[in-house]
Amino acid sequence: MQKYFLSLFLFLFFGITSIFAQQSAIYTNDLADYNKALTLFNNKQYLSAQILFDKVKQENSNPELEADCTYYSANCAIRLNQNNADEKMESFVKNYPTSTKQNLAFTEVATYYFEQGKYPQALEWFDKVDESTLTKDELDKYNFYKGYSFFNSGKKKEATQYFNKVVNTQEYGSQAKYYLGFLAYEGDDYKEATKYFDQVSGEEKYKEKLSYFQADMNFKLGKFDKAIELGKAAMNSSNAMEKSELNKIIGESYFNLKKYNEAIPFLKEYKGKKGKWNNTDYYQLGYAFYKQNDFENAITQFNKIIDGKDFVAQNAYYHLGESYLKTDKKQQALNAFKNASEMTFDTKIQEDAYLNYARLSYDIGNSYQSVPDVLNGFMTKYPLNPNKSEIENLLINSYITSKNYKEALILLERNKSFGNKTAYQKVAFYRGLELFTDGNYKEALAIFKKSIAEQKDGNFSARGTFWKAETEYVLDDFTNALLSFKQFLGYPEAKETTEFANVNYNIAYSHFKLKEYEQAGNFFQKYIEVSKDDKTRLTDAYLRLADSRFVTTKYSSALEAYDKAIILKTFDADYAAFQKAICYGFMGKNDKKISDFNQFLKTYPKSQYRDDALFELANTYTAENETSSSIKTYDQLIAENSNGSYTSKAILRQGLIYYNADKDEQALTKFKKVVADFPKSEEALEAVKTARLIYVDNGKVDEYATWVKSLDFVEISDSDLDNDSWEAAEKQYLQGNNKQAITNLNSYIKTFPNGIRILKANFYLAESYFKEESANSIPYYEFTISKSRNEYTEQALSRLCQIYLRNTNYVKAIPVLLRLEIEADFPQNKTYAQANLMKSYYTEKDYANSVIYAEKVLENPKTEDKIKSDAQIIVARSAIKVGDEAKAKIAYAKLQKIAKGELAAEALFYEAHFKNAASQFEDSNKVVQKLAKDYSGYKYFGAKGLVVMAKNFYGLKDSFQATYILESVIKNFTDYTDVVDEAKQELDLIKVEEAKTNSSISK
Repeated sequence: MQKYFLSLFLFLFFGITSIFAQQSAIYTNDLADYNKALTLFNNKQYLSAQILFDKVKQENSNPELEADCTYYSANCAIRLNQNNADEKMESFVKNYPTSTKQNLAFTEVATYYFEQGKYPQALEWFDKVDESTLTKDELDKYNFYKGYSFFNSGKKKEATQYFNKVVNTQEYGSQAKYYLGFLAYEGDDYKEATKYFDQVSGEEKYKEKLSYFQADMNFKLGKFDKAIELGKAAMNSSNAMEKSELNKIIGESYFNLKKYNEAIPFLKEYKGKKGKWNNTDYYQLGYAFYKQNDFENAITQFNKIIDGKDFVAQNAYYHLGESYLKTDKKQQALNAFKNASEMTFDTKIQEDAYLNYARLSYDIGNSYQSVPDVLNGFMTKYPLNPNKSEIENLLINSYITSKNYKEALILLERNKSFGNKTAYQKVAFYRGLELFTDGNYKEALAIFKKSIAEQKDGNFSARGTFWKAETEYVLDDFTNALLSFKQFLGYPEAKETTEFANVNYNIAYSHFKLKEYEQAGNFFQKYIEVSKDDKTRLTDAYLRLADSRFVTTKYSSALEAYDKAIILKTFDADYAAFQKAICYGFMGKNDKKISDFNQFLKTYPKSQYRDDALFELANTYTAENETSSSIKTYDQLIAENSNGSYTSKAILRQGLIYYNADKDEQALTKFKKVVADFPKSEEALEAVKTARLIYVDNGKVDEYATWVKSLDFVEISDSDLDNDSWEAAEKQYLQGNNKQAITNLNSYIKTFPNGIRILKANFYLAESYFKEESANSIPYYEFTISKSRNEYTEQALSRLCQIYLRNTNYVKAIPVLLRLEIEADFPQNKTYAQANLMKSYYTEKDYANSVIYAEKVLENPKTEDKIKSDAQIIVARSAIKVGDEAKAKIAYAKLQKIAKGELAAEALFYEAHFKNAASQFEDSNKVVQKLAKDYSGYKYFGAKGLVVMAKNFYGLKDSFQATYILESVIKNFTDYTDVVDEAKQELDLIKVEEAKTNSSISK
């Protein structure tokens, strides 16, 4: 038993000893790994250290060693910037609350982030540190580091608090004073800053930095001489950014001392904040140049001030205006003064700027508002200004010189004082001319009457009366036009006017339109006797004189006048030659008539009167019993004009010649051809009647009856009723009883749809409805033109064109206009068709055909200037639409020579546009200025011109002008959305570009 207990004791003793020995060995081994890991950590081999710390922690159950391993592993994670580093450290703090390394963890992590320059993260960990556990040295370091972290995080109040805790320590005191001084400097507390800076100024490492701050503080304290001294002293030891700031301090100090010449080189060397200047920087350098009378350089700086909305900007814009004036750049000066006058920071500058703006508006014109409005506005706002009398005189004159007659008239009508009545008469006259030019005749007439009513200036009373007459003439009121023209002659001043040269011509035409041909001829003769330079009008006067004498059977006088027209060789020589031959016929000289017509056919082979000449020649041969020549001439006429207005007549006359020569078969052939080719025409009816005689004479009545029954427009049994019904309808029509005529004509057409006079009935009914301005006329005109060419075709085509054009139905108008162009016998109808085809194609965006017809209109020597203007504008606009700017440029240049009113404004705008496109910026601006001065009433093109001017100024590197003009367009021309949109787009582009160098610009 004793052996057993002994053996058991030995077993237990040695067994337990063995276990303790094993555990001690494991612990000793882990401690070695831990120490190895600690060595790696201290050698900054954080990843290897972390792996070993994690291994030791995993293999060891000692709580203290486990806590230390967790701490160091988390610390390695922090230093390795691992994603979960913060979580690891937080986990350590949470899981090992009794660890002695807990506060150390906070301190070391905070210190690590601090040394890495990650101050917001450092502050998070500094806040977790228990300050009470720190030694004095540790606490000083903690306070400085935390203060510096606040400093770099922009928390100045907190930084000051912590710096003050170490301000008297040996290790951190100097640094704390420096930063406290800097914080005071940043807070504009220069007294406090100076106190701290003075305490560290003896230390070498702060000397260079302090010199900049001291220079700046002296500047900000208004000690400019000292600032200059310190700034210059600090220049050589400063870095590039500090040198830039020192240049600004020195330059601005000289500026404030009014030593502008000395200021300039330093201000120029300033590089700006982050490479950008602001508006104040540009102002100071610009003003320094301005005070040196270096206006070009002043402009270069001032005009970079964009988006200025303060006292500095107002001052800059005012002096920019003065600089422009000194360099004779009036348009630019106007914009600058306008801008300064709209700011209220300095009321004296505002008033003086407004005065200059008003004067310049009068001098060069104003695209933004009417000149009278500007001048009136100045007097209203500054009634006590010492220059009031000067502005009042300018105001009176401006009503005329501004040429913005519409707005000027409104202003004058609001204030019709006695002193303004003369101006009112003139402005009303010019406004009337403007409206007349633009085709607003009724409104023009009313304005001319207003002008005449004033009777303050005899010259304008006379001229107003003349143009009142012109307007009445255009409105087809020939009686009143004639009276007004004669009243014009009653003014003593009439002979001094430019209109006097043409008054006899106009009176003559008024008589002519009233069919008072004797008087018309007399006045055409009067005009001819004094006419000088205008060969075109002189030719027309000879032609109308000849026509007047012709109508009054004074054929010899007519012949003489037609000869004079031919000699001038301008236009309508073929018409004059034709009329000469006609005259010989009426004089009983058929041999001369025949000779002249044969010569006419040789001389004018393409004349529009060729068919008339052939017809007259054939008729004359008939009258002279030269039937062979007559038949041959009719054949030629028919061959050249198979569907002309004379074709049916020519065939009928051939038939009559054969009938009179007892050649019945040949006569019947011709009569039946007329009936077949031109049914329901007057000639067809005549042919049927004469054919009946031949059939009766030859005893072939049955054959006649069979033939006639095949004709749907001859009803033998109803002929008497047809005649009676027609006579009743025609009588009402011819007597002008329109409503009754419509009733009777409708009744005839309904009763006799194939009646003898169905063609004439449809035409008469169409004309009756046309007088009523009723669309009911359309189907009856369409019936008329649907038949073979007849005596009503041309008039029906013309009327249909008028109706469709009046209703802006260009799709329907175009085919009718095309027919009218081809079929018209009257030259004016052909011209009318071509002019309206030109406009209709343009409206329908068929630019190719529009240009074709515009060029036809331009080729016609008789085309009036107004129609030529329309043609040129269509050529130009069509070219713009299809992107052919070269052609548009030529067309607009031609337009300028003849255009008036709005078309002239448009032509000027495009001249400016083309010059801008060619980078001829200054020349382009001159054109825009002309547009503003001479055509200010046409706001749309004025606004578009301003956008071009803005582009020009930007091309000339004048950013202020460019942006200010565009902003003004956006503000003042809201009615023209397309112009405003373009201005906004240009303004955005400029601001984006300028913001690269100017920090004051808000994009």
